Amino acid sequence: MMISAKRVVVLSLGISLVIGTQHAQGEDVDKFPSKPIHIIVPAAPGGVNDILARLIGQKLTERFGYPVIVENRAGAATMVGASYVARALPDGNTLLSAPLSTMAINPAIYAKLSYDPQRDFVPISNIASYPYILCVTNSVPVRTVRELIDYTKANPKRANAGGASATFQLVTELFKQKTGASIQYIPFRGSNDAAVALMSGELLLSFVDAGPASPQIKGGKFRAIAVTSMTRMPSFPDIPTLSQAGVSDMVILSWSGVFAPTGTPAEIVKKLQDEIIHIVRMTDVQKRLRALDLDPVASTSEEFARTIAKDTETWPAVVRAANIKIEQ
Repeated sequence: MMISAKRVVVLSLGISLVIGTQHAQGEDVDKFPSKPIHIIVPAAPGGVNDILARLIGQKLTERFGYPVIVENRAGAATMVGASYVARALPDGNTLLSAPLSTMAINPAIYAKLSYDPQRDFVPISNIASYPYILCVTNSVPVRTVRELIDYTKANPKRANAGGASATFQLVTELFKQKTGASIQYIPFRGSNDAAVALMSGELLLSFVDAGPASPQIKGGKFRAIAVTSMTRMPSFPDIPTLSQAGVSDMVILSWSGVFAPTGTPAEIVKKLQDEIIHIVRMTDVQKRLRALDLDPVASTSEEFARTIAKDTETWPAVVRAANIKIEQ
């Protein structure tokens, strides 16, 4: 009887704690946000995720009346920042601005991850999508994809490429598989770092995300010779697609979106989703995104989840076909 009584007491306490927690979460949802929000960017400043996080953060600050702080936590192919958010308190105050590579590419390439994309995160909204642009340094006389392939074979010691995440390496490896080009890949902490290396001539080529690359291309800092989209980009009508340049089956679009740790109350996820959708649809934001050659998306959480699921199914096959293995 004493054991039974203790169990009743423990059960009663457990029920009380659950009800209390649910009530507390309800109160938090009603008041959210009641303190600054942190958006973690798992890469160095200057890339698409950083640009989008700061743009969204500025608008959320204006709408919520609380500061939204963007913090860069680069390292280990975006794993450092993703792991940090995965372990954060699921109250909506710590978010992740992440690209396709973090959620769909890393699981296909790395045998062990310090986070689980499906288990540890809930998607909030896909902000924008964009192609990659194949660029070469101005220090070499290369103006077409065919000339680039020939140059890499004739100058193997000079033939290198770089990027900020596993996606850039995967795209580069696919290009090698498709063309037979001889290229050594060098990882960088951020897209801006890779762009600087390309401008200085440290890199021969790089697949760069459209946002950070556009100003440098337009300013003549390095040369664009192809894009990974299905059709030519409106702002660069003279740059052919890879297919038009003779490289088939290399249509690649990336994306960047916002995530919360799993366990974040659905009401908070919905509130953040609705705010981000509203922000992305603002005229000035659309104008800013298109100026950076980014296509606004503004998806719901459910729509974004379907996009991630599709990419998660697609990329492992690409990795196996390319026989890509990356050591941690």
